[in-house]
Amino acid sequence: MGVWQLLEMGLVMLLGLLGVLVPGVPGLAIVWAAVAWWALSDATGTAWAVLAGATGLLLLAQSLKLVMPPRRLKAAGAPRRSLLTGGVAAIAGFFLLPVVGGILGFLGGLYGAERVRLGSHGAGWTSARTVLRSGGYSVLVELFACLLVVGAWVGVVIWA
Repeated sequence: MGVWQLLEMGLVMLLGLLGVLVPGVPGLAIVWAAVAWWALSDATGTAWAVLAGATGLLLLAQSLKLVMPPRRLKAAGAPRRSLLTGGVAAIAGFFLLPVVGGILGFLGGLYGAERVRLGSHGAGWTSARTVLRSGGYSVLVELFACLLVVGAWVGVVIWA
């Protein structure tokens, strides 16, 4: 498999990760489709194992979202920019400090954006908690599942 094709697959996965943060864009499906594209192109046992694991993990994330509160982020009063900042920080954190960095990056980015917007520590933390309660947890679950899938794909591509 060529470097350009792997780069294209990686860009589609990045698009899926960013799609998780945008309402109405099926980020999970985009990430899964990119992994399926890779597995069909590579056709090795490892690729199929990653696809099976990704399918199971993304189905688990989808079912967890069903039991979480729906996204009502506009009602919480936080702008979409705060959630986007948290998501970008989660993506960066995941690759800087594998696995744990995704969660810490999301929480830190969300808090930082809200603190800058509101101007104080207490108000920023209160607003970040409100955003998490009003739908941020479902975004975090979806984003974390996609990050795990992309991380597994990157690991297999690099070490294979």
